[in-house]
Amino acid sequence: MIDRGSKQLFSIQLLQVADAILVWVGFVLAAAVRGPVRNILGMSDLGESGFEGMTWVVYIVVPFTPLVLERFGHYDHFLSKRWSQRFSGLFRGMLIVVFIVGIVAVFGKMTDTRRLILGSGILFSFALLWVRDQATTKVIKARAAYGGFRERVVLAGAVTETATFLEELEHGVSETWKIVAHFDLSKRSVRELDEIIKNESVQRVIFLSQHTEFERVARAVEVCEVQGVEAWIGASFLQTQVARPSFDSIGGLPMLVFRSTPELSWQLFAKKLVDVVGALAIVGISFPLWIVAMVGIRLASPGAPAIFTQQRSGLYGKPFWIYKFRTMVPNAEKLLADVKEEHGNEVDGPAFKLRSDPRIFGFGNFLRKYSIDELPQMINVLKGEMSLVGPRPLPLHEIDSIVNSAHRRRLSMKPGVTCLWQISGRSDITDFDEWVKLDVEYIDCWSLWEDFRILIKTVPAVLFSKGAR
Repeated sequence: MIDRGSKQLFSIQLLQVADAILVWVGFVLAAAVRGPVRNILGMSDLGESGFEGMTWVVYIVVPFTPLVLERFGHYDHFLSKRWSQRFSGLFRGMLIVVFIVGIVAVFGKMTDTRRLILGSGILFSFALLWVRDQATTKVIKARAAYGGFRERVVLAGAVTETATFLEELEHGVSETWKIVAHFDLSKRSVRELDEIIKNESVQRVIFLSQHTEFERVARAVEVCEVQGVEAWIGASFLQTQVARPSFDSIGGLPMLVFRSTPELSWQLFAKKLVDVVGALAIVGISFPLWIVAMVGIRLASPGAPAIFTQQRSGLYGKPFWIYKFRTMVPNAEKLLADVKEEHGNEVDGPAFKLRSDPRIFGFGNFLRKYSIDELPQMINVLKGEMSLVGPRPLPLHEIDSIVNSAHRRRLSMKPGVTCLWQISGRSDITDFDEWVKLDVEYIDCWSLWEDFRILIKTVPAVLFSKGAR
């Protein structure tokens, strides 16, 4: 995952908005030329105009194209990429967009889709995006080549610290800088820094003073503040393995924040929106299965409700009641201790899994095999207790049995109906450490695209009951 500064992130978001507009323009052009093209090809004019039957395509292609391109790194390293790499990334991204549209068209039975507008719209969009990419790259390279447009920067730190910083810096980040001075704050006075800022028209000072006393750094920051120059303070004195640093404030007091979970962003908002829309769609499509499941449970195992509820650990361990179709005998939880003693546990760790759990009745096996028993969790998703994608929630007693505190990091993101574990073998994974590793990998590399990838791969995993128990 690429860490981006706020300026770079803002620039990328502007490019994404521009690209979304260009994609829309591409389809407007496609709709405009459709009539003349049909006349040239000798095709009959059906009297249709505009986006009739194509609105759904625009709603998908316009917002998703920038997201897919970001997934392929299209907006990163403008200065270091060759034109062939940029073209390849753009081409692959557009292929994925075409694939998404095709899937929706087939499963949504969009029979009114006009193939001429769809095809030419994709081509126009690709051409416009390629022109925008070429123009953006040339402008950035021209600004980088001309010193007057480079950001004038001072690196304030010992020689070894500044050298290490430049070595570890991601490739291409410093190509738009003009480093006007390497300033050792531990050996030189703050007054000298003040003179350098004035004489060199400095725009930013980056402090890498790990071994410099805070008071001296504070006075140097004040010098920057007085002149309106940005002061960036390296926090290398605080070493973290996972958490990402950011700044925030509480009551006006500045705070250095270390987060090991995704930061609040439009992507997280989109994730919540996808959860609600997706859960409603799944309930609507699968409702006949709900009836079949409830009737089948009543007939196969009378004496208890068709819906099973159990307290599970939610976000940060907060308990919530999970809903599932019942697949076990009514007194299953009371029999758990006896089953563990008699049959053991096929999972190394606090979680309990058993391939042939005697508590599961016949029809319950069918419900589990095709994950029909999980459908009521859409209610948990709509209540905001779960997400469509996230680490699977464990029962409270299993969470209480966790010995390794690092395993609790899987609780730092809202639990989900499906996850990496679901598409990586499901119950075939018997090592709890491996299970947690997949959950942590999901949290550390989370993106909206990753959620869609997992959702898409969940479908065949469920249909072919891969690793299901």
